[in-house]
Amino acid sequence: MTLVAMLLTGLGATAQGYLHAAGERIVDGAGKPVLLRGMGLGGWMLQEPYMLGLSGVAVNQQEIRARITEAVGEKRSAAFYAAWLQHFATKADIDSMAAWGFNSVRLPMHYALYTLPVEAEPVAGKQTWLPEGFRLTDSLLRWCAANKMYLILDLHAAPGGQGNDLPIADRDSTKPSLWQSAAAREKTVALWKELARRYAGEPWIGGYDLLNETNWNFSDPSDKHGCNDSLNVPMRALYERITTAIRSVDRNHLLIIEGNCWGNNYRNVLPPWDKNMALSFHRYWNENSEASLQSILSLRRQYHMPVWMGESGENSNAWFRDAVRLLEGQEIGWAWWPLKKMGMNNPLEIPSNPNFKNLQEYWKGKAPKPQPDSAFAGLMQLARDSRTDHARFHPDVVDALFRQVRDGAARPYRQYRVGRDTVLPAVHFDMGPIGAAYQSNTPGNYWVSTGKRTDWNRGWTYRNDAIDILALANGYEVELEPGEWVQYTFSADGGAARFILTANSSTTAKPQLWLNGKALEPVAAKETWVLTNLPLLPGTNRLRVGTEGGTLRFSSIGLVPTGAAGQPKN
Repeated sequence: MTLVAMLLTGLGATAQGYLHAAGERIVDGAGKPVLLRGMGLGGWMLQEPYMLGLSGVAVNQQEIRARITEAVGEKRSAAFYAAWLQHFATKADIDSMAAWGFNSVRLPMHYALYTLPVEAEPVAGKQTWLPEGFRLTDSLLRWCAANKMYLILDLHAAPGGQGNDLPIADRDSTKPSLWQSAAAREKTVALWKELARRYAGEPWIGGYDLLNETNWNFSDPSDKHGCNDSLNVPMRALYERITTAIRSVDRNHLLIIEGNCWGNNYRNVLPPWDKNMALSFHRYWNENSEASLQSILSLRRQYHMPVWMGESGENSNAWFRDAVRLLEGQEIGWAWWPLKKMGMNNPLEIPSNPNFKNLQEYWKGKAPKPQPDSAFAGLMQLARDSRTDHARFHPDVVDALFRQVRDGAARPYRQYRVGRDTVLPAVHFDMGPIGAAYQSNTPGNYWVSTGKRTDWNRGWTYRNDAIDILALANGYEVELEPGEWVQYTFSADGGAARFILTANSSTTAKPQLWLNGKALEPVAAKETWVLTNLPLLPGTNRLRVGTEGGTLRFSSIGLVPTGAAGQPKN
């Protein structure tokens, strides 16, 4: 019997207690279809420079660490990375994700936490196992199991690195890649066998994502990322070797494979060679149309196997909502990227601090080298602030991924009541889809489809909706262009209120106002627009603010009770 034949037989009974493939669906141990809704822990075991505001400073994590070591010394550099691994992912993160609605976690693994680099092995061809990676994985699995969430292991940085996109695999381009080193491939196979041996009996392991985003020119040097490669022979060969190793110790778990070209080129990688297998594809900056999914849907039908959208994100809330609606409409599970980093387009934002900012400026050539003590203080604060209880929560992102997918209504960003709350910050406009909570001229970034990159929030701060928000010395302001508006939902006892919109002094535009669907005309005052007798409904009120005659920038809305409607107080 051939290897492929052996692997294609006999798996049905052994996989029934685990997440597994059943035709075109992923199902649980009872055979019930499971739609994975997950989040990747990018930035934990593997730091990409952009996640720390270090694009242009470092190419990969190795360079980040070298920069840190140059600034604070080897001992303190090691202390920072130990603190980073300790604080970045804790049980609170998994508890939070479960509460928000996620049912799975994708763990991007860096091989160097589990085994030595090829060149560091004391005996060539032998594998040294390091306890730290397995310890971290064990803890994460316990937290996931406690929340009945599946943990999907993803080899994000393989020995040698699997692509020409250096940051995503922490690849050192001066050394042989995974595809140029037989020893690196041997170590990769051995690592997967060791992982499978350890976790073979764990039903909350959802699957093994064998190799993240290969992007390699196997047959044409000009095709740097392998998007046009029609053979992909080394990929399939390595996948089959990994499968053989895993199945020698674990016949339970789902195997997940990604194509070349960042997980999108499957030419000659298929047909499948294992019965319990799923295809993963990644999706960034596309139009959210059914046509954009046709290639992966065709593979699902052709090979009668499940597909999983294993990585997406880095876009606006409007794009997030549309993408999830599209995927779930085709019964495709998903994993977003990432849970946290610097930046507002994820559920949690890691805040910077003055000492770390000084270090960033030094690395960018804009400031002198900081003292080691202050640089180290900034790094350690950054590590502590990666904790869930220190990071900034973005409810708008979670709302877009879950509620808005099924509910097209606007909901208040926070609960405000006239009489109790006199000021609504401009940035607290409603959460919801475009057309319900706000209107935008730049709903998201679709550059893969259009060839044009777009900033949906020009200030890149506070929240991830497609409205420009600019940071001030003491707060934030919303910037609206003609055709855009934002809505504020608040409650009142009825009566009337004095309305005060605080605008930027450079604003030449006039605000457009609609209260509960009725247009109103505010009066200009010094840096404000005023209505002295705004009639309010008892209960829920909805105020929309737009602009005419130019760009409107405003920071707050004041609502001060004045008495009964039509009877303003002096």
